[in-house]
Amino acid sequence: MLNLISVITLQQLLLELAQSDKVNITNFYNDPETPYHLERVRYAAGAPEMEYRPLRRSLPTAAMQSIRILGMFKDMVLRDNAAELDQYDAIVTVEDTVASARRLGISSPQLIYIPHGCGDRARGFTSEVKAFDHVLLSGQKSAQRMLENALIKPENHSVIGSVKLETCKLFPDVTRFFSIQRPTVLYNAHKARGLSSWKRFIEPLLEQFSEQFDFNLIVAPHTKMFRRRRQSVRDSWNGRSNSQILIDTGSERCVDMTYTSAADIYVGDVSSQVCEFLETPRPCVFLNAHQIDWQNNPDFAHWHFGDVVDDPRFRTHSQKKTVGHLS
Repeated sequence: MLNLISVITLQQLLLELAQSDKVNITNFYNDPETPYHLERVRYAAGAPEMEYRPLRRSLPTAAMQSIRILGMFKDMVLRDNAAELDQYDAIVTVEDTVASARRLGISSPQLIYIPHGCGDRARGFTSEVKAFDHVLLSGQKSAQRMLENALIKPENHSVIGSVKLETCKLFPDVTRFFSIQRPTVLYNAHKARGLSSWKRFIEPLLEQFSEQFDFNLIVAPHTKMFRRRRQSVRDSWNGRSNSQILIDTGSERCVDMTYTSAADIYVGDVSSQVCEFLETPRPCVFLNAHQIDWQNNPDFAHWHFGDVVDDPRFRTHSQKKTVGHLS
């Protein structure tokens, strides 16, 4: 089996398979932080130990990956490991990068894909899905859209529900982040270029929340937004936290639903984390930083679950003090 990145979603499935004496599982990983996250889930589930093995990197691949800002060069990593991976019966992955496996010489294993999010963004419905032998989906809505776009067939997909929702129930709720308890807003910006609200909204948001005392704010952007940035950059952002604003650029709490469970209001753009937040229906605000014509666009169907704000300086008024976008 193959696990390319640190995403909790896959681990619960592996734990279930590990209970069978007919299945041998090896967790391959590209991101060095992966074993920590997978072990955290395994320990919480009380499951037996599992094997983790780093994917091999040739010297050229390692050299390219050392320039973190350029990315992980996943196709190169797959090519470096093609001979070994071709010995397995099945590769289970949350990475659509594995769609290139056949082209890179991995011909024997069945390719099984679990999309790592359950949102509406177009990135989850690309032609790469066609390369997989079987696709495991979180809901009928995603399945129907993939069927309509001929990305899957009736016989090569299964709707299994959200594995991440089930997995994150293994972790106890942590709901007290602030010394003064107020309604808590979660700002969860995505990193996607042309869609992210971060550059346009983050500074006005921090300014406006610093000027009021009705809400606490958690700023927890997509974990990949700062993944390739220097630690000093991440520390600088985290250091801007104060008594009513918590900024987290990538701790384990950003991936285990701690913040989506603790928040009372969700503010974001295109992250599928809104689906996790809405497991318990609560108010949402979506930030349209790029003047997108979204109303009839299926990529933004989730924006119909809340208010949509286009202007970072927009303020609504009530009898209380003005509170950014949310009073």
